[in-house]
Amino acid sequence: MAIQRPKGTQDLLPGTVEQWQYLEETMRCVCREYGYDEIRTPMFEATELFQRGVGQTTDIVKKEMYTFLDKGDRSMTLRPELTASVCRAYVENKLYGQPQPIKLFYIGPMFRYERPQSGRFRQFHQFGVEVLGADQAVVDAEVISLVWDLYKRLGLTKLEVHVNSVGCPVCRPKHRVQLQEFLTTRRDGLCKDCLDRFDRNPLRILDCKNPACQAATIGAPTTRDTLCEDCSTHFEKVLAFLEAAGVVCRVNPRLVRGLDYYTKTAFEVMVEEIGAQSAICGGGRYDGLVEEIGGPPTPGFGFAMGMERILAALQVQHKLPEEKPRVFAMLVALGEKAQIEGFSLMSALRTQSIPVSMDLLNRSLKAQLKAADRQGARYALILGEQELEEKVLLIRDLTLGEQNQVPLRKAVEEINKMYQRGVNA
Repeated sequence: MAIQRPKGTQDLLPGTVEQWQYLEETMRCVCREYGYDEIRTPMFEATELFQRGVGQTTDIVKKEMYTFLDKGDRSMTLRPELTASVCRAYVENKLYGQPQPIKLFYIGPMFRYERPQSGRFRQFHQFGVEVLGADQAVVDAEVISLVWDLYKRLGLTKLEVHVNSVGCPVCRPKHRVQLQEFLTTRRDGLCKDCLDRFDRNPLRILDCKNPACQAATIGAPTTRDTLCEDCSTHFEKVLAFLEAAGVVCRVNPRLVRGLDYYTKTAFEVMVEEIGAQSAICGGGRYDGLVEEIGGPPTPGFGFAMGMERILAALQVQHKLPEEKPRVFAMLVALGEKAQIEGFSLMSALRTQSIPVSMDLLNRSLKAQLKAADRQGARYALILGEQELEEKVLLIRDLTLGEQNQVPLRKAVEEINKMYQRGVNA
């Protein structure tokens, strides 16, 4: 039996990879314009980083991490998310000593052992942004605006931005007591995970997708009911900035997010038509995370979005760009001498950054012209025994069906002119 790829992973083949490149290019462009720099961290980290950073009560840490012992008997984990890694890099590389805030973005693969389904994989890819060293409400609004701007540039529609404030260490304990009192008589309706969360982190019960838990929490006190003055003022400022930026958002008191480190602002972006899991982006403020992993007190705000889910949304809404031809011209060489001369010509064209390919299987003229058509080439550059004798190159326009010939010594110059006309058209 042939070896197959691991469950929950995928091969990104030619034709699909170009869609990823388009998405990544758009993300990098937006980040450059907003003044964010790229960061790249290791694929695996010490397990303790995620236990302390993501939180012991989260499903990620309890159920989904790929954890292993290395040859030094150290516990390592393939990164399930990147915020904790970015904060670790911020501390380890003493970025807190640089002018603040530090504005970073990342693109890369993450790993979670969960049940594969539409839009969810065990190896998946995230794009995210982190701002470290600033606690002002305008930071929250700028990051959410960046997300909104990105989706608009991609052409996505039917979007909803949900925002909430989950409070802070000052006001959250009051909500915790109220929520536990409310749920005490409803514990029989909670799932096993939420029963475990009841004492450890009852706020997470509001985030459970189990229908029974959702029914049990109808009418439950929300974090907005108990916000302290600082959190309430901060949230009102965030909403004002978002309105000023033209970001349409909906205040969702039940939005709490699934990670333990969030404080104050939390947000998600929802889109229709991509299945039950409609969230394509989520994030919020995490003012205690850097300190939790051993750094100085440092405010932070960020988000992560699954790239597979964005591509799924773009596909459903028919917003992916049409595939561009891979080559400008296909060299059709007939015979060994023509192949050698043609190879030299092709090499010269490539030094001019002209996308050109040639047949590698010694096929017939007809087969090579078909191959040129499959690759989307605009021109076929035909070189056979007769052309060699006459020292010319036959150029056939595969779109118009016209052809002409040019002297071989001027072929590079003429083809370059043709290419530049096409690029600038």
